[in-house]
This record gives sequence, C-alpha cells and structure tokens, in this order.
Amino acid sequence: MTDTQPAAPVKGGVVAYLSVDGVLKAVEFYKRAFGAELAAMHPPDEKGRTMHAHLYINGSSVMLSDFYPEHGHPKVEPQGFSIVILTQNIDADYQRAVDAGAKATMPPAEMFWGDRYGQLKDPFGVTWAMNQGKG
Repeated sequence: MTDTQPAAPVKGGVVAYLSVDGVLKAVEFYKRAFGAELAAMHPPDEKGRTMHAHLYINGSSVMLSDFYPEHGHPKVEPQGFSIVILTQNIDADYQRAVDAGAKATMPPAEMFWGDRYGQLKDPFGVTWAMNQGKG
C-alpha cells in the first residue's frame, strides 16, 4: 500500500492488531492456515520488517506489525488473549491450520455450552480458538 492507493476497507466491529516477529512469514502462514486474504501491506524496510499488514480472515480484518524496539515497540511474547474464529466446519478448519504448521493445543470437542471448540498456537505464539455453534 502506498500513499496514493486508497486504504482497504476495515471489516468487523473489533479489529485484532497483532505484533509478530516476521510479518511476511505470518501473512503467508495465515493464508495457508486460515484462508486469509491480503488486503494491504506496506513494503518491508531494509531489515525485512513490515510496519503494517492488513488481512481479511473469516470476514473480519486482522492487522499485523513487526516489532520496532528502536521506536518503543520491543519484542514480547503474546499472552493473555486468544483470537476466536467462528466456523461452520471446525474439524476441517482446525486440521487445515495444523497442516499449515499450527500446534494443536486443544483439539475440537463438544463443550458444556453446547458448541464444538478447540485451540491452536501459531508459529508466532498467538493462540487461536475455533468455535462451531449448533445453529
């Protein structure tokens, strides 16, 4: 994305903005694992870091940035949150993510609230959950 191109529309009422170590690799992983579509991305700098990428995953926007310690944005491990993907086919979607390189941490199972639910950890340390409702 350059200053002369219009910004990609933001989808969803809440947008996750993830900091990862390796945006270019993360974009390719999220395409394989979750069927992400690249909406926009700034080109990498001389160190291979990307300050902004915008993806569409499951009808919502997810944005990414590499860490920039020299600008007060040091590398930290993700913690204290997960990103939930609502799905109609949890078993196939979960397996696609595992096949792409996600670590299965909680395989899909029937939950006490009546849905099928599972969790994975991506190669960048982010926990992703998948939920398939009954309806």
